[in-house]
Amino acid sequence: MMKSYLVIGLGRFGFEVARQLYKLGCEVMAMDTRSELVQQISSEVTHAVVGNGQDKEVLRALGARNFDCAVIAIGDSLSDSVLATMNVKELGVGYVVCKAHDEVHRKVLEKLGADRVVIPEQENALRLARSLSTPNVLDYIELSEDYGIIELPAPHSWNGKSLKEADVRAKLGVNILAIRRNGGITVSPNADFVMMDGDIMVVLGDSIALKKVQKL
Repeated sequence: MMKSYLVIGLGRFGFEVARQLYKLGCEVMAMDTRSELVQQISSEVTHAVVGNGQDKEVLRALGARNFDCAVIAIGDSLSDSVLATMNVKELGVGYVVCKAHDEVHRKVLEKLGADRVVIPEQENALRLARSLSTPNVLDYIELSEDYGIIELPAPHSWNGKSLKEADVRAKLGVNILAIRRNGGITVSPNADFVMMDGDIMVVLGDSIALKKVQKL
């Protein structure tokens, strides 16, 4: 059973999830950039702090890695929630739940390794809080007409090479968001990451660049 939760974003949904988890007897740290919301919830959670979930060093200083679960409930901004999700994954939070505002948003967050993605209109805060406190691919995501995310096996020719040696960004014009290996996931792999046979890449780029990747 998970007992400690970091809730990032205190809009209507995040505020209620934090309150309900605390009512269910969990340790809850609630975080938002808006001091008025932090003050408002301070008596209804274990800790309430003003901070930016997009800043990895702030999360590190708050001990994010020590929480059993992070709930990313940042507004409707895809880029903001993606960055916060990547931060908590990289810091080693064991279970990450994200709020999404539509199906495309959901698919992107799932590709980045979110363990659970909810759309508030489809799932209320109390139900989510209860399920969290007592827990038991698509190949292509179109972000726009010319831009997307694709999941595909790493080319055999890259086996044993680092991303720097493969020169992915310069040669292909794409960004590797994550790499799945043996059931695990590395988010934002660095240039020294060495590819292995069986790796699955999550790649972001425009349609022309993604076609190049598929032909490797």
